[in-house]
Amino acid sequence: MDRTEPRLITSVERGVATVVIANPAKRNAMTTAMWRILPELLERLAADPEVRVLVLTGAGDTFCAGADISTLRESAGTAQGLAVEAEEALAAFPRPTLAAVRGYCVGGGGQLAAACDLRFAEEGASFGVTPAKLGIVYPASSTRRLVALVGPGTAKHLLFSGELIGTERALRTGLVDEVLPPGGLDKRVEEYVQVLASRSQLTQASAKEFAAGRTDRDAHWAAEARGSTDTAEGVAAFLERRAPRFTYTTAPAR
Repeated sequence: MDRTEPRLITSVERGVATVVIANPAKRNAMTTAMWRILPELLERLAADPEVRVLVLTGAGDTFCAGADISTLRESAGTAQGLAVEAEEALAAFPRPTLAAVRGYCVGGGGQLAAACDLRFAEEGASFGVTPAKLGIVYPASSTRRLVALVGPGTAKHLLFSGELIGTERALRTGLVDEVLPPGGLDKRVEEYVQVLASRSQLTQASAKEFAAGRTDRDAHWAAEARGSTDTAEGVAAFLERRAPRFTYTTAPAR
C-alpha cells in the first residue's frame, strides 16, 4: 500500500494551473488538512495573472473517493464546514475550472467536481453522493448546486440512495459534460483547456458570474467592457484572420 503523505499538488504551465488530489492510500480521499489548505491554494492561483484556466484532477486512476472518514469520527462538523468552504472557494475561482475525472468521484469528491464549471470523465468513472450512508445532512449550498446540474429528480436519487452511477447516466443527466474513451481523457483536457486559455477572460468571467445568477454585476461588467481592449482586439483579429491576443485579466469577484 502506498503510504505517500496526503497532499494537493499544484503546477502551472502554458496558462493552465493543475491541482492534483493525492492520497493514494485512500483513493485520494480528502483529509481535514487538505480541505483546509485548498481555499488558500486557490487564492494564490487566482492572484497569478498567468493562470487562465484551472484543472482539478486526482492522482493515478481515481479522482476522489470523498472525505477521509477517519477524520469525521471526532470532528464531523468541522470537516463538513471546511469542505463547504473549499467547495465555495472553487466555485468562486474567477477563471474557468474543469474537473478531469477517472475512477471514483464520490462524496466530497463529487462536491468538488460539481463546484467546477465543467466536468470531463473517462469511461468507467463512477459518481455518487453518499451522505445517506453516513447519516450526514448534505449542505444546502451543495444540494442546490447538485440540483442545478442534474435537476431535482436525479439529485434526490443520488442523495436518497447513495448509489453510484456510471458515465452514461452522468452524461445523460448533465453531471458530466463529456465522456472520453480510456486513454483519451488527458489529451482531450489538454487540448480543450488550451482553447479556453486562448479566449477572452472578459467574456468568460462575465458569463461565469451571470450563469451563477449574479445579475447584480451587470453594471460592473459593462464598465469592465468599456475599459477593456478585448473587443477591439477580437474584431481586429477576426478581420485580419489571425489569433487574437486578449489582455484582460480577471480578479476574484467581490
